Amino acid sequence: MAESNASEYRQYLPDLSQPRFTTMATQDARVYAHAFKEKGIPPWLHALYLHWLELLKEPFKGVTNDGVVRPGLFPVQDEGIPIDTIVVTTNHALSFLTAEQLAKLSYHIDSPEWRTWSNPEFLLSDKGVRLDDLTPQVRDSIMAILRATLSPEGYDKAVAAMRINGFLGELVKAPSVMNEYSYNFVLFGEPSTTRPWGFSFYGHHLCLNIFFYRTQMIVSPWFTGAEPNEIDAGEFTGTRILHVEEQLGLRLMQSLSPKQQGHAQIYKQMKDPAMPRGRWNHDDQRHLCGAYRDNRVVPYEGILVSSMTEDQQSLVRGILEQYLLYLPQRAREIRLKHIESMFDETYFCWIGGFTDTDPFYYRIQSHLVLVEFDHHSGVFLNNTDPAKFHIHTLLRTPNGGDYGMALRPQVEGIEQKFLWSEGGNER
Repeated sequence: MAESNASEYRQYLPDLSQPRFTTMATQDARVYAHAFKEKGIPPWLHALYLHWLELLKEPFKGVTNDGVVRPGLFPVQDEGIPIDTIVVTTNHALSFLTAEQLAKLSYHIDSPEWRTWSNPEFLLSDKGVRLDDLTPQVRDSIMAILRATLSPEGYDKAVAAMRINGFLGELVKAPSVMNEYSYNFVLFGEPSTTRPWGFSFYGHHLCLNIFFYRTQMIVSPWFTGAEPNEIDAGEFTGTRILHVEEQLGLRLMQSLSPKQQGHAQIYKQMKDPAMPRGRWNHDDQRHLCGAYRDNRVVPYEGILVSSMTEDQQSLVRGILEQYLLYLPQRAREIRLKHIESMFDETYFCWIGGFTDTDPFYYRIQSHLVLVEFDHHSGVFLNNTDPAKFHIHTLLRTPNGGDYGMALRPQVEGIEQKFLWSEGGNER
C-alpha cells in the first residue's frame, strides 16, 4: 500500500496575513472564544455552535440505530483497572490546586457538564483547569493522571495528538490558542476506589471522557484528530497518528469482493449529490457522532461483519483494537471480545473511493460500539477537498453507554445494597 507524503500538506499552508490569522495571533484562548461567541465569525460554525446548545437541552438518551435504547448490554464487571493508582495520582494532582481552582474543577458525578466537551480550537465551554494556565509542576501532575489511567500506547497517542496540535499552532502563528497544553481537565465526583467518578480532558482534536467504577472504566465518547497528522519539523519530528486506522480501513475495503464493496460503499463521493440534506456539514463533514450528538439516531448501513471472511474479520478486529487503544490491555481485551460476540449485528460502511490515494470515510457500528474515521478538507490549511493529512476519528458507546450512563443505574443498585449491608459502615 502506498504511503502518503508526510509534507504534502505544506502546499496548503494558509496566508497568515489574512485577518483571521493576524487577529488570532494577538488573542488568548478566552478572548478568541469570546469574540467568536459575540461576533459569530465564521457564521457557519457559529450556527453549528448554537445548534449544539439546542441539542444540549435534550435529556441524555444515547446514540441508537433506530431511536430505541437496548437495555442490559453493559454489565458492571471487574476489568482490572489500576484504580488504586489512579485515585492516588489524582488526589496528588488535586493537592497542588488552589481552592479557587478546585471549585472550578469540581462537578457532581451526574452533572450535565459531562456533555459540553467539544473538539474545535474555540474554548466554547471553559470549565475545569486549562493546562497552559498551570505551572509545569501542576500541569505535569494532571498529565500523570492520564498516564496512570490510559494504556501506555493510549497515553502516547494522546500526547502525540497534543504535540501535533502544538505544531499546528506554530504553523499558523497562534500558540496562545493552540499549543501542546491547550486542554481542559474537569473532575466529576470525587476520586474513589469504591464509588463512581470520572473526568473529562478536552481541547482541539483530543477529547476524552472517562468514567470509573471500582476496577471498571469507560472511555466514551472520545474524539481524536490531527491537521496535519504528522510533525515534519522541530523537536517532535516524526510524530504521527491515525495512520494505522487509515491503513487497516483501506485494506479491509480493498479486500472485499466487488459485490461487497458495492453494498459497503453508501456514497461514491465524499460530498455526494445523492446525500440527503444535513448528511454533510462544514464542521463534522461526514462523521455523525461528534460533539453534542449524544442522542443521534444513526441507522445501520453497509454490510454485516459476519458476512466477511475470517481474514477480513481480523482486519475489523485490528481497527477496533486501535479504537479501544486508550483502554488498559485487560479492559481492551474484555471490550473487544464483547464487541466480537455481536459481529452478526455489526455493520461496516464506506464513503468515497478506495484506491491507495483516495480520501475516505468509514464506520463500524453495532449495539455495543460505533467508530468513525473521516478524511477532512482544510480548517487551518487551505485544501478545499478532503485530504489524508487531516483526519478525524471518534468512538461512541451506543444505547446509553457514553459517560458510563448505562452502568449508573446498576451502580446505584449496588451502592444501595452496600449501604444496607454491615459493610456500608466502612465508607
